Amino acid sequence: MHMLNTGHHVESVARFVHAINGKHVDSFEGLHPAYVEAISTLRPADLPAEPEGIKIRYEDSPWVAHCKERGIFPHIVGPASSSDGPTREEWDRQITEALDLIEEIDPGLRQMVDLFVTDIIALNSGADGGGSANTMPGVVLMSPGSTWVTLDFAMCIVHEGLHSGIFILDSVHPLFVLPPSELEKDEHRALSAVKIGEKRPLHAAFHAAAVAVPLMFMEHSQGEHVLVDQYTASLRDACADMQTKRDRFTEYGQLLLDEVTEWATADPINFDEIGHGITSPEFSGFRPQVLA
Repeated sequence: MHMLNTGHHVESVARFVHAINGKHVDSFEGLHPAYVEAISTLRPADLPAEPEGIKIRYEDSPWVAHCKERGIFPHIVGPASSSDGPTREEWDRQITEALDLIEEIDPGLRQMVDLFVTDIIALNSGADGGGSANTMPGVVLMSPGSTWVTLDFAMCIVHEGLHSGIFILDSVHPLFVLPPSELEKDEHRALSAVKIGEKRPLHAAFHAAAVAVPLMFMEHSQGEHVLVDQYTASLRDACADMQTKRDRFTEYGQLLLDEVTEWATADPINFDEIGHGITSPEFSGFRPQVLA
C-alpha cells in the first residue's frame, strides 16, 4: 500500500520539503531535518519542531494552551489534570517501550513514526485515545487509558503518526477534488471504520479506514484479535460506502482507496500483504496520468 510504504513516504516528504522551502534533499540522513525545518514554518513561531528525536511533553506544554485557545481537541485538552513525577516517568517508560515494540513489529512502521512525529503530548484527561491535526504537523496528543499496556501506546502512536503522514501525502498529491468544507456536507459523508455505524465527512472517513489497517496488523502480530474482529466488517462497509463516492477522489485518492478496499475485502484478510506493502518498491512512486 502506498499510504504505508517507506519509499513512498520518503519521496513524498522530499517533495513536500521542496514545495515548502525550495530545498532539494540529497540524502536519507538529511530528510528528517529538512522535514522538521519545513513543518516549523507551518507551526506557530514559538512552537518549532526540534531537529532530533521525538520529544515527550505534558499538560504544561505550550501546545496544550494552543489547543485550548483554538478549540482543538477540547475533549482531550479540556479535562486534562496535572500529572505528577511518577506518572510522567511511567508515561515516558511506556512510550519508549512502545517505540521499541513498533520497531519489533515492523521497522518500516517505526521509520514512519520517526519521520512524521516530532512531539508526543501525554495528558491525564480520561479521553483514552489520541489526536493529531493538519494545523499541528508532527504533534501527537495522547491521553492514555488506565488499563493501557505497551501495545496500546504503540498503536496510538502509529494511529496518529499515520494521520500525520496522510496530511503530508495529501498536501503533495491531493486526495480529493473537493475542499474539506465541501466534504463536510451530508451528501459527501461516508461510514467510518472506527466510529462504527457513524457517517463522517469523506476525508475523515478515509483517514479512519486508513489507520484501521496498521492497527489491525499490529494487533494480529501480537496474537491479539479484538480490533481485528471489531474492524473487519466495519472497514469493509466503510470502503464499500466510499467507493460509491469515488468521483470525489482524485486519481491518487482513488489509488489509495482501491488499495485499502482490495485488502479489506479479501477473505481471509492477508496480513502478510501489509508487511510487503510497507517495504516493497512497487508502492514507492506515484506519477499522475498525463492526458494526451
